[in-house]
Amino acid sequence: MNIAVAQFEPKDGDKLYNLSIIRELTKKARTQGADVISFHEMSITAYTYTKDLSHEEITDLAEEVPDGKSTRELINISKEYDIPLLAGLVEKENGKIFNTYLCVTKDGMVAKHRKLHPFISKYMSAGDEYCVFDLQGWKCGILICYDNNVIENVRATSLLGAELIFAPHVTGCTPSAMPGRGYVDNGLWQNRENDPVSLRLEFDGPKGRRWLMRWLPARAYDNGVYYAFTNPIGYDGEHLKNGNSMILDPYGEVMSEIKSFENDITLSKISKDKIQLSGGWRYKKARRPELYKDIIGGKHNSDTTPVWMKEKGSQ
Repeated sequence: MNIAVAQFEPKDGDKLYNLSIIRELTKKARTQGADVISFHEMSITAYTYTKDLSHEEITDLAEEVPDGKSTRELINISKEYDIPLLAGLVEKENGKIFNTYLCVTKDGMVAKHRKLHPFISKYMSAGDEYCVFDLQGWKCGILICYDNNVIENVRATSLLGAELIFAPHVTGCTPSAMPGRGYVDNGLWQNRENDPVSLRLEFDGPKGRRWLMRWLPARAYDNGVYYAFTNPIGYDGEHLKNGNSMILDPYGEVMSEIKSFENDITLSKISKDKIQLSGGWRYKKARRPELYKDIIGGKHNSDTTPVWMKEKGSQ
């Protein structure tokens, strides 16, 4: 299967614009031979700015799924270019708000995942189940951004049969307790055409790509799965993001990656023969869950608040 991952700079709350870019990049992917394309977290609505929305405002932004306008438009795009696609939005159901990611084909919605660890808005509820579904002969899973940081989520999704995990994000270039992390200077972004090297060094350093490479290859390798990582480029809200959307194989190797500062895509051909040859496949077979089922399943209070939100709260 030829899979494409995308990156683009969204506009806050401008669903028509964001869907137009999704349409444009879907067409590009299909023209280049892709069999499926995935976009970043809340790509239809934009993400970071929702932290400041009131309950009424975020409810107005949210839509029902699959009956809302945005889901119907995704299906129309899929039908027009005859390609499955995945994108994210804000969902509402029975008075609850969710960060939701969808897979659609020309025939309708195939799968829906609600983020298990939402934190951007106090009005968002957490999803309560894993998502594994069939797509063009592949078992696929979805884990949104922070969901992938919790290694148990990836293991559970792979144990449910996922061979390919779609990992839509809005991440990177924000403060952390880790050395070298932090915001990227706006001046570098504004001067990117005249001095692309300085911006690329920041995006590929510990604030961006080097942080990604600490854990993305590990998730793919340890679980023997392909990873389709997506991330916006440029500004999402007031946060500058580094893109670096990429596809990784079950060995943890990067197959292809977007290195431009533009709205763009990259493609890779994935094949199942790598999966059973990977270390992660063998290690899953060697598990002894009787040793740790009570440890891993023990009671625990979850805290997903990132450092940059804690810093804001203390100001």
